[in-house]
This record gives sequence, structure tokens and C-alpha cells, in this order.
Amino acid sequence: MSLRVIGGSARGKRLKLVPGDSTRPIMDRVKEALFNIIGMDILDATLLDMFAGTGSVAIEALSRGADHAVLLDLDRNAIQTIQANLAATGFTERATVRRTDAFTFLAGNPVQAFDYIYVAPPQYKGIWVKAMTLLDQHSGWLAPDGNIIVQIDPREKEEIALKHYESYDERKYGHTLLIFYRFTDSAVSE
Repeated sequence: MSLRVIGGSARGKRLKLVPGDSTRPIMDRVKEALFNIIGMDILDATLLDMFAGTGSVAIEALSRGADHAVLLDLDRNAIQTIQANLAATGFTERATVRRTDAFTFLAGNPVQAFDYIYVAPPQYKGIWVKAMTLLDQHSGWLAPDGNIIVQIDPREKEEIALKHYESYDERKYGHTLLIFYRFTDSAVSE
């Protein structure tokens, strides 16, 4: 499998994969579809990439004009891969890479509200539900007009009760499901 930047200033650059099978990088066609949906809204945006793996989603966002990205991963090999990919694409200065547990990070006080939060955890462990629950409990991580995008296998899909967020779109691409969340109308007015 090869990984590349699809569009923007780093278009065509090849990205390294994390050694082993601890990550499941987003397929190019899914990443392209995702950024076609986001469109120009990515310009000057901030992104939190949880479970970042290769850093491919954050790097794509930076390539297309995002202002800054924060990438989280607990795996040492993933962190090294992210740093190498940021250096290869010239985005090191516009990214913050943290080797940390995403849940510990989310449980802390929000230091910044992000325009986009990307949640693509290891599959079949219910981790996405835990991540969404924590984001709901600590809703200050998302900017008022922000979006949370969850990438899971369609078989992992389940309805979850959230106080601050609502699902407003779903897109299925083979074995990948993207679920889009935003603040509910009542949460925005609070």
C-alpha cells in the first residue's frame, strides 16, 4: 500500500507508513472524498487528529491550507512516522505532535477549540464511542462552527446519545464509514 498527499501545496508527495500493522491508514479515495466534502472550509482552519497514525489526514489538511494541526498518537513508531512525513512535506512548523493517550488529552481542560476533530481509532474496540463521549463531556475542544469526523468500519456503527453533538451526515466507502458531527442547535445557544 502506498500513501500520498492528494491535493494542495504538497500534492503528489509520498508518505511513509508506520512499520507493522498497528495502524490502518485512510485510503486515498476516502481521503480525497473527505476533503472534497470539506472543501474550502479547511482554509485557515485548525485540526486535531486523534489516533493520527501516519499523519496523513492532518498533512492533507495542511497541504490544502489549514493553519495548524495537532496530531496525537501513543505509538512511538507512529510518532516517528508522523515527524518524518511532516518533514518530507515541509509542514513541521505548522504542526504539533504529541505522544500521548488521546483520552488523557481529551479529559484535560481544553486549551484550544479546533475547527475540525478527526477521530480514527483502532477498529472493533468501541474506542470511537469512548472518544465521542469524552468530546461530549469536554465540548470546549470544538469551535462553535466546528465538525467532528469519525472514521470507522461500518460494522462498528452504533447510535450513541450525546448532549452537545448531533450526527448530520454519513458517507460509506467500501469498508470505511465517515460520520460527521456538529453542535446541536441547543448546544450552540448555551
